[in-house]
Amino acid sequence: MSYKYSLEIERDYQELEKKINALKDDALKKNIDFSQEIATLEAKLRDDKEGKYNTLSGWHTIQIARHPQRPTTIDYINAIFDDFVELHGDRYYRDDPAVVGGIARFNGVPVTVVGHQKGQDTNQNLQRNFGMPHPEGYRKFCRLTKQAEKFKRPVICFIDTQGAYPGMEAEERGQGWAIAQTLMQMSILKTPVISLVIGEGGSGGALALGVADRVLMLSYAIYSVISPEACASILCKDVSRGPEMAEYLKLTAKDLYSMGLIDEIIPEPLEGAHTNPTATYKIVQERLQMHLDDLLSGDIDQLPEKRYNKLRCIGVCE
Repeated sequence: MSYKYSLEIERDYQELEKKINALKDDALKKNIDFSQEIATLEAKLRDDKEGKYNTLSGWHTIQIARHPQRPTTIDYINAIFDDFVELHGDRYYRDDPAVVGGIARFNGVPVTVVGHQKGQDTNQNLQRNFGMPHPEGYRKFCRLTKQAEKFKRPVICFIDTQGAYPGMEAEERGQGWAIAQTLMQMSILKTPVISLVIGEGGSGGALALGVADRVLMLSYAIYSVISPEACASILCKDVSRGPEMAEYLKLTAKDLYSMGLIDEIIPEPLEGAHTNPTATYKIVQERLQMHLDDLLSGDIDQLPEKRYNKLRCIGVCE
């Protein structure tokens, strides 16, 4: 991207970064040794960053998860899969660009890969409907996963959406039914399914792709039944209380892992996946391979029952 988007948390230490850069420029132009001062400030900058990112609030985590430069599903596909062939359409109505999917090779293994697709600028977001699928998007997802089961291909899902599109035309075409059908099909699919939340995991629009044998999350991703803003609007009649609701919703990867709702947190670079996509792709590829190997080593016919038991245990308190 050609522009620099600043998060609220980043603005706290940008002045210190500017001061370091100014010292470096002066040292170069005036041939003055500021190495000691620069080293001291850089150490302080590192400490400040680590302190802030290791104690993120829920609201700050949401801001990182929504960062417009954060890698999208297509970015992950291009980086860690080979020979990707995109498949289009739901065979009922039309293709939904908010859901991208097709067949590819993952470290030599044929797989079906599918996920929500946001844009990275205004035009792309309008084209992709901001990553919010219509019913035909979920029907496309069902078609591709059923095809994967037929040809014994594992399914890898990337979750990144505010939620399913809530517009009138989506409701007219059966949005709730499409999500329900997706949930049902995913629960009985006889092929390994791994889902990874790479950004926003919002509402039923995300859950539709989250019924899996393994559910993973990037460390700054979020996964929730509702957005904080919508929660604040419904419960408090005040959307400005979104940051407060973010803490109550327990939507961060750490919260969800502690409650047993996800299987693993995949660490990101300190300031987020957008600051070092290459390192993020590498660790995602490694962790996906580990989980895929584990699932393929077991009895495929037993996967639906194990998936059922896994889901039944969610939310049980002893």
